[in-house]
Amino acid sequence: MDGRIKEYCGLFGVYGHKEAARLAYLGLYALQHRGEESAGIASFDGETTHVHKGMGLVADVFNEGVLSELKGHVAIGHVRYSTTGSTTLKNAQPVVVDYSRGTIAVGHNGNLVNGARLRDELEARGSIFQTTLDSEIIIHLMARPEHKNLEEGLVYTLRQLKGAFSLVIMKEDMLVGVRDPHGWRPLCLGKLGDAYVLASETTALDLIEAEFVRELEPGEVLYISKKGLRSTKPFGDSKKVAHCIFEHIYFARPDSYIFGESVHLVRQRLGHVLAKEHPVDADLIVPVPDSGTPAALGLSHESGIELEMGIIRNHYVGRTFIQPLQHIRDFSVKIKLNPIKALLKDKRVIVVDDSIVRGTTSKARIKKLYDAGAKEVHMRISCPPIKFPCFYGIDFPTKKELIAATHTVEEIRKYLGVTTLGYLSVEGLLSCVACPKNYCTACFTGDYPVPFGGEANKFATEHKGY
Repeated sequence: MDGRIKEYCGLFGVYGHKEAARLAYLGLYALQHRGEESAGIASFDGETTHVHKGMGLVADVFNEGVLSELKGHVAIGHVRYSTTGSTTLKNAQPVVVDYSRGTIAVGHNGNLVNGARLRDELEARGSIFQTTLDSEIIIHLMARPEHKNLEEGLVYTLRQLKGAFSLVIMKEDMLVGVRDPHGWRPLCLGKLGDAYVLASETTALDLIEAEFVRELEPGEVLYISKKGLRSTKPFGDSKKVAHCIFEHIYFARPDSYIFGESVHLVRQRLGHVLAKEHPVDADLIVPVPDSGTPAALGLSHESGIELEMGIIRNHYVGRTFIQPLQHIRDFSVKIKLNPIKALLKDKRVIVVDDSIVRGTTSKARIKKLYDAGAKEVHMRISCPPIKFPCFYGIDFPTKKELIAATHTVEEIRKYLGVTTLGYLSVEGLLSCVACPKNYCTACFTGDYPVPFGGEANKFATEHKGY
């Protein structure tokens, strides 16, 4: 992955297990790739809601002492990467609020395209916000005094929202899972003994040995309580399904099952098609670890060219590190990835990555391959050129910062310094999933399923003084 692109966050929920918070901790551990900025868990013990949140990785935020205080049989957890709001503790989730009908906790994955308008309207009526999160907008709407109960308030609220939202909600002795009517972000249901589990990805179910039951449907609201499961569809007329195609390209873990398909197998198919669309004579295929590996496998199977792990990733690099002296250039690239010179020397190399955003990181990586002795470097990208920003929960830059929005493929090739450059076509990408019509490809085509007003700015609320 070239440039700063991360998924909004990961969600986990448990109902009916005496160690709910500990299971949530393990679930978040499995979902760490979906957000590294903050982590939080809220639990309910029958009388009191407990909450702990912090900045950093799951293992840094929680320890034995913290988990022992998160008592209860219901819990929700959240890992965050900001696409709306800044990186501060106040924006860590789940958001927990006490109001006239008790305590409610909400975790959100996605982005509301009408969030700024809703916030302005709520503030005009006297609402006071403590964060810059879309999640707090949802709570303010639900807590309006005219709602008779949780379900009435939730249905009213969901019908006001536009954009991408998967939610886990804990209202004391009830767990609720929600997917927006377009189904942008994944959310699945699992079962562990008599307990029920909600998770962004099935890999989190695997870790706690929960049985995968099904994915929540687009537009579904699932209530889990001592009465069992109850499902509703409050959004009215069915909307066009618009699953985020980047879940398959990059975001989801390859061992997950997303939108009805194995992520690893979809990525392998991307490589097969890439080999057919952009054949080249070379000595070996080298994936950019780890995101380029499944597609590189597929490309190798289709082309017959040997795959080698010619770039080694340092798995012990955290989110931050102390920068060295200025003369050690491209340190962020060097510390994470290092080529094996003995494999690359005098070789014609195909390097496979999942995407190019700004191009700066890819350029530095390509230079390292040449420095290691590669004779030719042919770059293959397992998605189409990213030409348009995303407003549904992915931190793509503005259009002017996307290299493919302002440069041709040939211009990008020259900038990167590669011998050849081949992107997967949109048609080739969609041929690799079972239901091509059910995916959002706006970042490649500019065809946005839900309209928005102008280019969104994830710090817009800060600029207004919130």
